[in-house]
Amino acid sequence: MRKRIVAQTSIENRSKSLESWLDLEDIARIEVTSERPDFPIESAFVANDSAGWRALDRGEQQIRIIFDQPMSIRRIHLRFVETEIERTQEFTIAWRGAESGLLKEVVRQQWNFNPTGSTSEVEDYEVHLDGVSTLELTIRPDLGRDALASLAELRIA
Repeated sequence: MRKRIVAQTSIENRSKSLESWLDLEDIARIEVTSERPDFPIESAFVANDSAGWRALDRGEQQIRIIFDQPMSIRRIHLRFVETEIERTQEFTIAWRGAESGLLKEVVRQQWNFNPTGSTSEVEDYEVHLDGVSTLELTIRPDLGRDALASLAELRIA
């Protein structure tokens, strides 16, 4: 047997470097239910340390990506950050195919934010979605009260 121990970071960096993120601004129309002018949705589509997108209105929000042409999606990467209040957030990702008008749920996830502990949620999903015409992210920012939704990063490959 031939065996070699490799660092986990080299494996992660190699697999992520092979990923080709979609340029959503060029290939899709984006619809949002609310948006603060100083935190527009397009700031969530770039990998950096910006604050990303933030809703102007409280409560449930939707981000809808409507592709110009049907797409194959293999990976969805999300990052949420909450450093100020304790809250339980739930988000749902769903998609609609070019052939079907039905919205199909991919994932529903809850996360408990706590300013003294858990301030960041990163989700990275490997998916196999073909012929996607619409991808929809619904965020319920706090299951206990009306909070403001935010999204630090959304990347799709």
